[in-house]
Amino acid sequence: MCATTRRRAPTIPQNNMSSSSTTTSDTPVAPPAPGPAFSPLYQQIKGLILQSLEAGEWRPGELIPSEMELAARFRVSQGTVRKAIDELAAENLVMRRQGKGTFVATHAAQQVQYRFLKLQPDTGDQREEGRAQRQIIDCKRVRAPAEIARLLALRSGDAVMQVRRVLAFVGTPTILEDIWLPGQAFKGLTAEQISAYQGPTYAMFELEYGVRMVRADEKIRAVLPDAEQAELLHVSTSTPLLSVERVAYTYNDVPMELRRGLYRTDTHHYRNALN
Repeated sequence: MCATTRRRAPTIPQNNMSSSSTTTSDTPVAPPAPGPAFSPLYQQIKGLILQSLEAGEWRPGELIPSEMELAARFRVSQGTVRKAIDELAAENLVMRRQGKGTFVATHAAQQVQYRFLKLQPDTGDQREEGRAQRQIIDCKRVRAPAEIARLLALRSGDAVMQVRRVLAFVGTPTILEDIWLPGQAFKGLTAEQISAYQGPTYAMFELEYGVRMVRADEKIRAVLPDAEQAELLHVSTSTPLLSVERVAYTYNDVPMELRRGLYRTDTHHYRNALN
């Protein structure tokens, strides 16, 4: 690590100026260098807890230390810790359970299994519709094209896992997904593994690869499918579909998945709650 030397600002004499070093009103004076941005103490504690989450000190689904224990660990008040955890809970990074404590959030938990799936059936609830039936079309290790590499913060040509699958609900093909994952983090991923896992795919990523998706950005537009896409979804090429491109991130905004989905909307709709 390179050491940083802080230079002392030069002192400008006030009352003992010679004719050879005079300052006039037209002489620009450099503004003082900006100081470090103020960070509230609870935000600093939040950052320290995030570091522990990222390092895997507490794994998804595990109980984290109590507010009292964290307050003693960081030498701050219990109220400061509580405020930090409140923000982490609001961001779905931890989950409070009345009378039990605070746990690391996990995609395996029932209440967050469909957090990133916004497609809802026109009648009933996503949970009532049941788990999607997965048909894996392809799963292979390839070199990332430039566009895929850019979205995953990789170099062009780096290894990625590419997955194509169809999700069907009540026997009807509803979603066609193309997924790209960093090859280093998901080395060994197979079609059989994806098909056999009974829970949400993101829960499998947590359990098998230690990668937890904590947030996602999406782009949505209406498109028409090409012939291959239409065949896989059992629609015509003139059927409008919803195209959803999602980049999912783990801790510290590291992109870990690019997912491009085509959604049928004849029996489903895209629903998002805005706060």
